[in-house]
Amino acid sequence: MDLYDIILHLHGFWRHYGCQLIPPHTVETGAGTLSPAAFFGTLGSVPYRVGYITSNQRPADGRYGKDPLRLRLHHQYQVVLKPPPAEIQEIYLSSLRDLGLSPADYDIGFSAEDWVSPVLAASGVGWQVLLNGMPITRFTYLQQMGGVELAPVSVGLTYGLEGVASAMQGKESDHDLFWDDASPCRELGNEKERQFSAYNFERASTDRVLKMFELSIEECGDCLTAGRDSQDRAPQDRIPWGRSSDSRNNCTLFFPAYDHALRCAHLLDLLDARDALSPGEKAGFTTCIRELIERCAQEYLRFGGQDA
Repeated sequence: MDLYDIILHLHGFWRHYGCQLIPPHTVETGAGTLSPAAFFGTLGSVPYRVGYITSNQRPADGRYGKDPLRLRLHHQYQVVLKPPPAEIQEIYLSSLRDLGLSPADYDIGFSAEDWVSPVLAASGVGWQVLLNGMPITRFTYLQQMGGVELAPVSVGLTYGLEGVASAMQGKESDHDLFWDDASPCRELGNEKERQFSAYNFERASTDRVLKMFELSIEECGDCLTAGRDSQDRAPQDRIPWGRSSDSRNNCTLFFPAYDHALRCAHLLDLLDARDALSPGEKAGFTTCIRELIERCAQEYLRFGGQDA
C-alpha cells in the first residue's frame, strides 16, 4: 500500500468514527500536535473529534537526502478525540487492521513513553506504538496544553506515515517509499531535501532569521492586545468593507497570534540548525514563545473556546 492509499484509508476509518477531516494548516510545524486544530481543540469541555495530515519540517533533521531514515520533511496523520472513547486502544488497533496490519501477522507493541512539549507548555502520558520494533504511532493522553490542565483530557494519535509505509512496503529507506503507484519519494523529494539542508545548515542568514523571529514575536504580542485599545486601528475609510460592529471585535486575535508563535518556533528550530544560539539563549527564546502560547490558550478560553 502506497502513502496515498494509507492516507485515504485513515481518512475513511476516522470519518466513520465521527472525526471532521480538515485541510492541513499552512504554517511550518515540527509535529501534528502543534497544529491549531490540536492546540485549540483540546482546550475547553466541548466534545471534539478531528483528523488531518501534516507535513512537518524539522530543519536540524535534514541530511541532504542521503540518510535513509532522517528527513527534514516528514508526514504524520493526526487524530484528536475529546473525550477519549473508553475503547480507544481497540479502536486504534482496528485502524491498523484496516490498513492490513493485523496483530495476528505483525508484532505490535506499546512501549510506555510520556510526551512533553516545552514550547507548547503541554504534556501527556502514553505509549510509542512499535510494529516489528519500529515506531509507527505516538499514542498520548493529552493532559496539559498551553499551560492549561485539560478537563476532560484528549487522546492524540500521531501516525508516522513514513514509518507505517516502510512496514507495509518492506523498505529500509524512506527515499524508496512510493507516494502512489507511479511516484517514488526519491524522485519527489530528494532534491528538496538537498537544497533545504544546504539552506538550513549553511546559507540561512542568522541575522535576518533573528530579525524575522523578533518581528513575529512583536506581531504575536500585538495580536494578543488587539481589541483592548483602538489607537493603532486603520481608519474606517481604509477598510474596504467597513468595520463590523460585532462585539467579538473587542476580543484579542488569538488565532493569528498562534500562527505567529508557530513561526517563531520554526525560526528557533532554524537558528538551532545553524548552531546560532547558546543553550541559555535557546532556553530564553523557548520561554518567550511558551509564554505567548499560554496567552493564546487563555484568550481562547476567555472568548468561549469555539471554532478551533
